[in-house]
Amino acid sequence: MKILLLSDIHGNLTALQSVMDKIDKNYKIDACILLGDIIDYGMHSNEVIKLIKNFSFPILCNLWGNHENAIINERYEKFSSERGKQCAQYTRSILSQESWKYLMECMVRYGKKEFECYGKKCLAVHASLLDEFWGKMELEKEIDEYVNFDYVFSGHTHIPFFLEKYVRGDDLRKRNKKKVIFINPGSVGQPRNLNPMAQFAILDIKTEKIIFEKVLYDIQYEQKTYNGQVDDFYKNRLEIGV
Repeated sequence: MKILLLSDIHGNLTALQSVMDKIDKNYKIDACILLGDIIDYGMHSNEVIKLIKNFSFPILCNLWGNHENAIINERYEKFSSERGKQCAQYTRSILSQESWKYLMECMVRYGKKEFECYGKKCLAVHASLLDEFWGKMELEKEIDEYVNFDYVFSGHTHIPFFLEKYVRGDDLRKRNKKKVIFINPGSVGQPRNLNPMAQFAILDIKTEKIIFEKVLYDIQYEQKTYNGQVDDFYKNRLEIGV
């Protein structure tokens, strides 16, 4: 079963469309996991939601991220800059009724969800179990929170990540070892790993094969859609992936 992992699209329609074009040409996807922050920063939050609604495969999990939570609840105090608050307020002002309905009715209105897939116990969390919206996952400190899962999917950092962590189990055949696989697919629309390409991952949950993809998209075209209503910082950072 091949699962598409998407996170932090951030209203970047051109990036998301390029990702979907790549998938249509190269992969057969069985399901998708969305790890939050589909809106804000970019100019196309409504259009991104429309595209997601037209996915041809089921969505196993569709989390709110910190931006959905902040914008819908008008809780802007945790943004690290004034420009972030102002951008979120602008995004709230332009959301269509259809988008509001999707955010409220089709997404998990908190930043985590447990589910099973092909016999694997999975956790999707936008940031961290210690702070599901704004936290930073620090496995050295919080590994005990995750030992009961086979897969942990996360977003928020905008940086791809893969780790197999071995913890104590209770199966003598496996010498009392248990494996937890941590995956962050990176960001589709606002990457921060010094690579501006749209980034995502594809997991075969049965074989554990993981593919991290990076896709070129027309950054200059997306930049031209910014209308001066938010700080140019969010437009300019697209060029370098910061």
